[in-house]
Amino acid sequence: MTEGVTEGVTEGATEELAEVVRDLASLGVRRVHVLAWRDLDDADAGGSEVHADEVMRRWAAAGLEVVHRTSTAPGLPATAQRNGYSVVRRGSRYSVFPRTMVAELAHRMGPFDALIEIWNGVPWLSPLWCRRPNITVVHHVHDQMWEQMFPRPVAAVCRVIETKIAPLAYRRTMVVSGSESTTAHLRELGYRAERTRVVPYGVAAAYSPGGERSSYPLVLSVGRLAPVKEHDLLIAAALQAKERVPALRLVIVGSGPRRAALEQLIAAHDASDWITMPGRIALDELIALYRQAWLVASASRSEGWGLTLTEAAACGTPAVATDIAGHQCSVIDGVTGVLAPIELLGERIGDLLLDEKLRTTLGAQALSRARGLSWDSAASGLLAALRDEVRRRVNR
Repeated sequence: MTEGVTEGVTEGATEELAEVVRDLASLGVRRVHVLAWRDLDDADAGGSEVHADEVMRRWAAAGLEVVHRTSTAPGLPATAQRNGYSVVRRGSRYSVFPRTMVAELAHRMGPFDALIEIWNGVPWLSPLWCRRPNITVVHHVHDQMWEQMFPRPVAAVCRVIETKIAPLAYRRTMVVSGSESTTAHLRELGYRAERTRVVPYGVAAAYSPGGERSSYPLVLSVGRLAPVKEHDLLIAAALQAKERVPALRLVIVGSGPRRAALEQLIAAHDASDWITMPGRIALDELIALYRQAWLVASASRSEGWGLTLTEAAACGTPAVATDIAGHQCSVIDGVTGVLAPIELLGERIGDLLLDEKLRTTLGAQALSRARGLSWDSAASGLLAALRDEVRRRVNR
């Protein structure tokens, strides 16, 4: 999975990636440090952490020495090995930023030849202190999410940092995102077009068609139970759709801070017999649900890329999702799924559940598009951006 599964998939390095690694080695880059807020084993891990693991495991398989620097988390050791790369956890959710800067300046995690910063809302400001070649990965601009996560004064500060300070600090840095919508948003904030690049996300080979669809109208939602995902609005949409499709059932996969509130909401509507929340599940269980579902749904208000929607597409399952920038990249409206404003989500879910011919057509087209996305290409593309940045520095 992305945000609701407990294990991953390993795929080998491609010749394209091997060539990029050889190019980097010829430029003196063999050791790369990757900074991120969380890592894949964190209980709060989501799509960003899946993306990081998918690309780093391929870099390690291709011969790069990779150190992944993140914050600590309950129950996790300070250091670990995962899929060929090292994980170093130091500092809380907040202190991880200054502690990482000091540690890198003091070379406490060993020497490195290049640095990749994964920016999850709060920037590491690596261009100001890192003298090695570096690039930055931005999955999405947080925008209104700040008000959901913090009190208004704190949210206001975070918004200023993200929209006013960071564009100045990163004006000479190559910034990579996974979607055209995020890149367009970054350019609106003042990032230079020539210093931004899009490297699309991938889909693991394990996500594929198979088995039989559920005998009843099954709607699936996969993602962290966080405020920005708006699961309460998804439940409201499902309640509306069930008036037209009485046999509808909704399964919400994932864990997070909103679970108790959502359970209370489900109970308040006496819907526990048809809305279930199994929590985090194993990969094979998730794939089985993707294959059984009639459609996958998301009411999220902000995404860089709807990774779970792409996973469902790879299983031949169409999506009904909110018409936001991130979903517009992962779902082609009317082709691989349906996008709608939140107030029409329930109506569109009902429409698609009642139209088997349209579901079949959208599912086939979603599968065709998903087959063109791979983590091998994502790993190669992101590392190629780093290689080009190293070459730019050499030429300069």
